[in-house]
Amino acid sequence: MPRIDRIAEPWGTRTPYGPGETWPVRVDTHLADGVGADDVDRWVQSATILHSNGDGLDIAVKDGRIVGVRGRADDRVNHGRLGPKDLFGWQANNSPDRLTRPLVRRNGELVETDWDTAMDAVAGRCRELLDEQGPSAISFYTTGQLFLEEYYTLGLIAHGGIGTNHVDGNTRLCTATAAAALKETFASDGQPGSYTDIDHADVIALYGHNMAETQTVLWTRILDRLAGPNPPAIVCVDPRETPVARAATVHLAPRPGTNVMLMNALLHEVIGNGWVDRRYVEAHTVGFKELEKRVRDYPPEVAAEVCDVPVERIREAARLIGTAERLLSTVLQGFYQSHQATAAAVQVNNINVVRGMLGRPGCGILQMNGQPTAQNTRECGADGDLPGFRNWSNDSHVQDLARVWNVDPMDIPHYSPPTHAMQMFRYAEEGSIRFMWVTATNPAVSMPELRRIREILAQERLFLVVQDIFLSETAQLADVVLPAATWGEKTGTFTNVDRTVHLSEKAVEPPGEARPDLDILVDFASRLGLRDKDGAPLVKWTDPEAAFEGWKECSRGRPCDYTGLSYDKLRERNGIQWPCTDEHPDGTEHIYVDGQFWAAPDYCESYGRDLVTGAPLEPAEYKALNPTGRAVLKAAEYLPPHEIPGQDFPFQLITGRTLYHFHTRTKTARAPQLQAAAPEVWVEMSPSDAADRGWGEGDLLEVATPRGRVTARLRVSGIRPGVLFLPFHYGYWDEPGGQRPDGASGRAANELTLTDWDPASKQPVFKTAAAQVTRLEVSTGAPAPAPTTTGSRPVDDAVPPTRGGADAQVDEAVATGGAR
Repeated sequence: MPRIDRIAEPWGTRTPYGPGETWPVRVDTHLADGVGADDVDRWVQSATILHSNGDGLDIAVKDGRIVGVRGRADDRVNHGRLGPKDLFGWQANNSPDRLTRPLVRRNGELVETDWDTAMDAVAGRCRELLDEQGPSAISFYTTGQLFLEEYYTLGLIAHGGIGTNHVDGNTRLCTATAAAALKETFASDGQPGSYTDIDHADVIALYGHNMAETQTVLWTRILDRLAGPNPPAIVCVDPRETPVARAATVHLAPRPGTNVMLMNALLHEVIGNGWVDRRYVEAHTVGFKELEKRVRDYPPEVAAEVCDVPVERIREAARLIGTAERLLSTVLQGFYQSHQATAAAVQVNNINVVRGMLGRPGCGILQMNGQPTAQNTRECGADGDLPGFRNWSNDSHVQDLARVWNVDPMDIPHYSPPTHAMQMFRYAEEGSIRFMWVTATNPAVSMPELRRIREILAQERLFLVVQDIFLSETAQLADVVLPAATWGEKTGTFTNVDRTVHLSEKAVEPPGEARPDLDILVDFASRLGLRDKDGAPLVKWTDPEAAFEGWKECSRGRPCDYTGLSYDKLRERNGIQWPCTDEHPDGTEHIYVDGQFWAAPDYCESYGRDLVTGAPLEPAEYKALNPTGRAVLKAAEYLPPHEIPGQDFPFQLITGRTLYHFHTRTKTARAPQLQAAAPEVWVEMSPSDAADRGWGEGDLLEVATPRGRVTARLRVSGIRPGVLFLPFHYGYWDEPGGQRPDGASGRAANELTLTDWDPASKQPVFKTAAAQVTRLEVSTGAPAPAPTTTGSRPVDDAVPPTRGGADAQVDEAVATGGAR
């Protein structure tokens, strides 16, 4: 089998295939130096966690340690392929600086202690505040990296036991708009697309979605389609010249903050040219006349001026989208973290709906997730919503949930919308939230306007609990730190964006005294003495499989119905799409077939919101609008961004991901191959902007906004003029002292971002800050080699031109015969 340097070649070798054919198998394997396949003691079933794709893999174990991974050939998601973070990221599990004992703050310092002392401190302070102030004092800020069983237990404790409305996660920063957009159009969460739609689509449109770096294996699937017969056309909307943009048939690079303007122009052309499935629209939608009227005001000429995109490209993109026979649309952070996020993402839904492109092979929408288990936070109520996609505004849904939990319906908070993360931190700033439990995330680096966030987390009046595997920047500010087990060290299930459920088995023991997150939560509930209305323990399970069975009952009859799944079934065939029921025992590849939606007023998850104010619709309003449960075509007016460039801050700053890192690098920077590929923060600038200033590759620049400063080396790239890009991964935990030095210029992009959020999804705006930039130092080194193109694989500026070295070699076993 060939050995490929998967740092230099992140998408691996091509296995071309054509429309309607099965994606060929290619099994990727990486083992630690000196370990061969015959040396592995056992392979343990799992799936990937350092991105949102959900690739099936097996964990290699030798002498009680993880020593490598291998893609699962029979997995519906990846057909054996793995990305660079999958192949190398597991090494973080073995890092010598893992947290192994609880820590408590004594005299201003974190010191080791035992579990009883730590948990008594956590439960004791929680109980004190409940007695003194009530549930409004307590908050939970979680993640997109736990397992379903842990999220569901957390939701039960927070909503059904403590009764707090302050529950959210870092998924608010990356996928809140995905859920919000689906709720606006379909009145429920749940993805209308499937990864297999790539196998059939003749047009794939990616809106603000640099799939090549965020979901490398899914992009590999598209590259293999592009290399095969009858490849799909690609439409890319992104201000950067990403690998997706270079592979695109049409690339639209709008000014940041103008996505709604661009989408309205595309809809203007689709509707104006008659590329509408009128029969579908009349039978299965409401709101078309209002949408048609709204987009008349947005001809391509107007959008070209506002977005600074050539009018002929807008028309060509609209023609491809409007005449596609099988259209797949995907959306990610370029829309979600921008101005008017939900309004823009809803217009993507509108395109597929007016074209009737739903519920059949090649026709779908993927409002993508950014994290491996983000879908489960939304399903299980760990993002503030009610579990099972129940509607917090529907009293019968609250009563049904109370029945499942055996609690009084009035004990479940539903008197107002759930508190989103940005509001939670504001309440903590104001002093009404006095207890915050942060799990598996690092808001001291990932939240916007970091100076403010650090000040909030460091308040003496805030009791901060951090549950993590490393001493992150956030953990360093905590009153109690709880060492957790991570992937490979515990058992549980998780669900990717196309509703595929995987079981991840425990492969090795966690280090030291670290515990699974589920065990910690069950212990907490026990110490608080949480009970149901009959006096029995509120949390009725102590192991993952029993928690999963409890979740199944909660999901019964709801859109995300898991009742047909079990651990045994997932061990036999890992990777099954919900809803999975007795009626559909093998799962469901496509939802919304023949216009059958989950939008009926008595069943839907949400009645929707005003896209400008964010105000929720009343039940009576929704019932009048949509009495028979159709898809809602919701129009949106373009509004300019809140912070625009000016004389002092002439650039627009956007932030985003790089292929080799995940979140704040707490895991990926501990994988040598990944850290070597992207060791330091950089700032991207267009060639014309750099030339105008006489700046060159590698010059040291300082980027500033009204909120802070960041120092980074210049990378001249294909980004549009007037825009700067910073990757958001880089914090301070691996710097001397582990925190940003006072008064110094930082390296965390969120020193610069603003406190602003979308009115509907409440997702922070990371992509429209006004910025200035100055040069601090001229580079004395040789300029980096220019990006190249190898075969059909476009190489992005963010992909280092140097090779990864011998330790980045990966085995690729390509199946032969019968691949098509």
